[in-house]
Amino acid sequence: MEPIITCDNLVKIYRIADLEVMALQGLDLKIYPQEVMAIIGASGSGKSTLLNILGGLDEPTAGSAVVAGWNLGRLTRSQRLVYMREIVGFVWQNVARNLVPYLTAEENVLVPMILNGKTDRAWARELLEAVGLGHRIHHRPLEMSGGEQQRVAIAIALANRPKVLLADEPTGALDTRSSRQVLEVFHHVSRAYGVTVVIVTHDRNMAYAVDRFIEIRDGKTSVETVRRRPLSEGEHIEKDEESHDEYVVLDSAGRLQIPPEYREALGIGNRLRVEVEDGKIVLKVPEAGQSQEDSPEEAGEQQDGQGFAG
Repeated sequence: MEPIITCDNLVKIYRIADLEVMALQGLDLKIYPQEVMAIIGASGSGKSTLLNILGGLDEPTAGSAVVAGWNLGRLTRSQRLVYMREIVGFVWQNVARNLVPYLTAEENVLVPMILNGKTDRAWARELLEAVGLGHRIHHRPLEMSGGEQQRVAIAIALANRPKVLLADEPTGALDTRSSRQVLEVFHHVSRAYGVTVVIVTHDRNMAYAVDRFIEIRDGKTSVETVRRRPLSEGEHIEKDEESHDEYVVLDSAGRLQIPPEYREALGIGNRLRVEVEDGKIVLKVPEAGQSQEDSPEEAGEQQDGQGFAG
């Protein structure tokens, strides 16, 4: 299956006066059609920058980002507007950013259609039914709970039938029950309408409720965790670490990131031995007596005539 989203050596540099901040440092990523996946990482890891680029709100400095055939580094202003209206939908953490407070749920869903010149009231009602709010069509945001407001926001994001749905911390302000309902809606609309869902979050517990999640560290993908068995329709969603397999991700240059907890536990500095044993690639911490901070020349002198130790 061809990916619907491909990031290849993606770089984003922000310039503030004489200062440069490298938010993305050669990030590689592939996301496939109808996936419900998450991108997680600590504050400053680059996950929000990536979301802004995928959403057309920002442009890459170098490398490429392609979404549904649209090269996001080569769009004109008019093309970018079409892309943001028709190819991607957004769900923000801040509900006030998603909804117009004096409009009903149905009217809120109609707004992006009106802006795109294709009003369809029947489609708006179908979307509200799909997110479980058919009984709230004529209610305004203040008459609904936070979870209901966020589900209306999902219907709004789907109004112009996008191929990709982007969600920025969509459950960050919700309680556990409402968060679970929102996640179940993401899975349902992905199956029902063939939309790819990309969720950005710092919450690892929530990440285990998706098909796959990618961790970003220092502007690069580092770890990928994949669900062993896809969730079935109506299956109860909850955290289950035994349901996923974790992989270290190699970038296009063959580089990988070793999780910091492993480096700390094993006392790994800035070098490791790489060996092949019985068809396996083995990384080994250098022997005691050989400093991990030695220069390559010094290491060569110390190991001259010696074999590799386990």
